[in-house]
Amino acid sequence: MKKTNLLLGLVASLGSGIAVAQVKTPAPDWLINHQPYTATVTEKNKEITLSNGLLSRSFRITPNVICTGYSNLVSGEQLLRAIKPEARITINGHDYMIGGAYGQKQQAYLLPVWLDNLKAGSSDFIYSGHQVTAISPYLKWQARRWCSNSKQPTGKELTFSYQAQAPELKGIQVKIHYDIFDGIPLISKWLEIVNQSGQPVKLQQVVNEILATPEEESAVVGSVNKMQVPHGIYIESNYAFNNAMKANLSDQTTHWKADSTYTTQVNYDLQTPCVLEVYPTVPVGVTLAAGEHFESIRTYELLFDGYDRERNGLAKRRFYSTIAPWTTENPVFMHLVNTDPVKVKAIIDQCAETGYEGVILSFGSGLNMEDTSTANIAKFKALADYAHSKKVMLGGYSLFSSRRISEEDDVINPATGKTGGAFFGNAPCMGSKWGLGYLQKIKKFISATGFDIFENDGPYPGDVCASTTHPGHTGLEDSQWKQMQLQKGLYHWLNERGVYVNAPDWYFLDGTNKIALGYREVNFSLPRAEQLILNRQNIFDGTWEKTPSMSWGFVPLSEYQGGGAAATLEPLKDHLDAYDQLMAQYYGAGVQACYRGPRLYDTDSTKAVVRNMIDWYKKYRSILNTDIIHLRRADGRDWDGIMHVSAQLLQKALVMLYNPTQQAITREVALPLYYSGLTKNVRIREKEGVLKTYTLDRGYMAHVKVTIPANGYTWLVAE
Repeated sequence: MKKTNLLLGLVASLGSGIAVAQVKTPAPDWLINHQPYTATVTEKNKEITLSNGLLSRSFRITPNVICTGYSNLVSGEQLLRAIKPEARITINGHDYMIGGAYGQKQQAYLLPVWLDNLKAGSSDFIYSGHQVTAISPYLKWQARRWCSNSKQPTGKELTFSYQAQAPELKGIQVKIHYDIFDGIPLISKWLEIVNQSGQPVKLQQVVNEILATPEEESAVVGSVNKMQVPHGIYIESNYAFNNAMKANLSDQTTHWKADSTYTTQVNYDLQTPCVLEVYPTVPVGVTLAAGEHFESIRTYELLFDGYDRERNGLAKRRFYSTIAPWTTENPVFMHLVNTDPVKVKAIIDQCAETGYEGVILSFGSGLNMEDTSTANIAKFKALADYAHSKKVMLGGYSLFSSRRISEEDDVINPATGKTGGAFFGNAPCMGSKWGLGYLQKIKKFISATGFDIFENDGPYPGDVCASTTHPGHTGLEDSQWKQMQLQKGLYHWLNERGVYVNAPDWYFLDGTNKIALGYREVNFSLPRAEQLILNRQNIFDGTWEKTPSMSWGFVPLSEYQGGGAAATLEPLKDHLDAYDQLMAQYYGAGVQACYRGPRLYDTDSTKAVVRNMIDWYKKYRSILNTDIIHLRRADGRDWDGIMHVSAQLLQKALVMLYNPTQQAITREVALPLYYSGLTKNVRIREKEGVLKTYTLDRGYMAHVKVTIPANGYTWLVAE
């Protein structure tokens, strides 16, 4: 009786206005459903807050622009412990702070009650106004071929304007932009400088982000180079190079530093890495003429909500597909090793017959895109026109760096005053007369021929140049910045013309589409059986931070790097099993490979194998281009595999499983389906077989028993 009365009383209280505990529906995981998370900019009194439900960044605009909070709304983590300037620039040898305020005595944390007592610096750039607009696309890209995301990112942009207080900087105007994006815990930051002083000024350096963050670990001893940096914020900028083919190793701008003003930190020598500064390692070093406009690098700040490698990898991959949607284009192409018009037309015909979408005239084919003679242009325009008549793209390979041009045009080593000592030993300077001519010739060739693909080997790798006679830069100080701008300019031009760009360096944020998966070229001289396992390892390792469409692999149809008959697929008809499995590994991962050789097929049976694989790929193209969940890395001892997953498609997952052993094996494989959006049941079929229903366990796993043939593969589809 008492229990009944208590229950009735609780029910009655719900309608009486009495406050009772309520169960809150969990917010959707943005990696499964990003739609609810829309960017907003709210203003209240002197407070401005950027938010999208996943993160928030708050500012005060008195006594100057002060960042007062930077929160991960998923994990609840506060990323800000102390107030710092919003940026710093070095002009004519002196540092000037932009925004920020002074007077916070305790640097370990920030209390709101302290804010009213802070003071602006007397020589700092001071807030003069702000505006809120919709985000404008960085590049005017439009989808012209198959891609998994055809839309540019959306969101809000907050721009703060600043005026100089220092008399010597009168007329120097600064704007700092903050872009917050819909559907992803991401902010972009960049700044503009306009020189209205009436005279030239030397801009030595631009630091476009300064954040005082909590420490990742508390260590009594240790240096800034050995201690862990905060895991909750991932930084990337559009200033990355050095052919590492990985974002973190190509990064040139992220710097974690100690904070000597943080005197209550545990580290005895005050060396905890707890201040993030973003700037080019080699200073900008440019002279701004009167009236000239300067735009800094763009920094992207992605917030992580935990330490899980796969989840953080998924977040990075969503970052690329959102910010650089051109990276989701993924045409099916091959590499031809000849430019004889008869043979080029023959391979175009083979592409049209099998469903291939593009031909790249490979290195060693004889293509010279620097030859803009009337005869050369006419030859390749005719071939491009023929390809287009067959609905096939045509493009080609061009080498910029790792070659010697001349004493006048090569990079000058500042240590010796002579050529040599560049990243590739000898290399041309992009700011040299030859380098500027190279850029113009590439543009002319592509414009005149109608080429659709540009494979740029050895793009600008970051070489500095001490020459004072090269027309594209003044001297050593501005040589890296100016060369980088020239390289970016070419990729922007190509991207906005709809030209697909392969480049073995991390220029994704400036318009390139694809980079090497990560492989050792000499491994393609090994026997085919070894290549099969090595390729699967490369695919597994190369897709933690890259989406499938961002990578290319390699298949030596004809000999490459040696190895003879044991390493190659020619004659194709004699190695159909290996050909089929190599295609299955790459297309099954959504990764395009450079099928390099003289032809795609040599007999009707070979043609059927190729056509069947391309038909299969295109049937499942949407799911095969979604994110990869890493199941088991190839080790040659037992099964290995990957799984594509999507919460938006009808097909929720596609699983590729391989057996490297000499006998068929039967295994129960656990499929982690959390990111499919399924919560209870899933229907799974092997190949085109019958769907079977499986119940997901509490870890969103489906346990599937499957038999994989000896030295073979199978695949599963989940709905």
